[in-house]
Amino acid sequence: MLLYQPESGYCYNSDSLFLYDFITKFQPKGRVLDVGAGCGIIGLLVARDNPKISLEAVEKQEAFIHFAQTNARVNKIDYKLHQGDFTSLKFEEKYDFIISNPPFYSSGAKKSNNEMVYNARYNLHLPMEAFFKKVSQVLKPRSHFIFCYDATQFGLLCAALEKVKMRVVDVEFVHPKLDKTASLVMIHARNGSNAMMKVWPPFIHFDGDTPSKKAQEIYAKASTQSIKCQL
Repeated sequence: MLLYQPESGYCYNSDSLFLYDFITKFQPKGRVLDVGAGCGIIGLLVARDNPKISLEAVEKQEAFIHFAQTNARVNKIDYKLHQGDFTSLKFEEKYDFIISNPPFYSSGAKKSNNEMVYNARYNLHLPMEAFFKKVSQVLKPRSHFIFCYDATQFGLLCAALEKVKMRVVDVEFVHPKLDKTASLVMIHARNGSNAMMKVWPPFIHFDGDTPSKKAQEIYAKASTQSIKCQL
C-alpha cells in the first residue's frame, strides 16, 4: 500500500501496523469507523484486506484530512471522512466496529513543539472518559471497539470502559524486547459483554537488534510504502 505522509510532523510507526494486524484477528465487517485517522493507514489497511466493509473515519487536523483522502484515492478504497472532534460529532447511524490509534500520552509526558505531533500524541486532545463515552454511544449493541494505548494506563482503561458498560475481552501487551516492560497494549472491548478477559501471549517487538519473527511477518503483511511530501 502506497501512503503519503507529512514531510515534517507526525508519521505512523509500528504501533499502527501492530494494531492493524490485531484488528484483522476479529474479521471486521459491516460499518467500520477509524477514529483519529491520521494519514488513514489503519482503516485503509483493514479495508484493503476486508473489501466488504464500509469504511468511515474521523480526523480533526486539516493537514491529515488531505493525506487520508489522497491515500484512499491512490489505493482505490471507498472512504467517507468526517472532519472534527470525535466527541462532538453527530453520526446518523451506529457502527459494527470502531478502531483507533488515539493520542494516548498523558499530560505529564514531555510535550512536542510541533503542533501536528502535539495534537496526534497527547490524550488531552481526546480525553479517555469522553472518548469511551462517545464510542459507547455510536456502537451497535454487542459490537467491537479495538484500539491501542499506553500500557502503563491499562488499569485506568479498564475502569473507564466499565463506566460506559464496555468490557475488555481481549488484550495483548507489546514489549520492545523480552526483558523490557510493555510499552503498548492492544485492546478488544465489547459493549454489553459478560465475557472474561483473554490475555494473549506477549508480543515481543525486537529479538536483539532485529525485529522479531512476528513483527517481520506483520511488516510483510502490511506491505506499506511511505512517501513523505507536502500536499
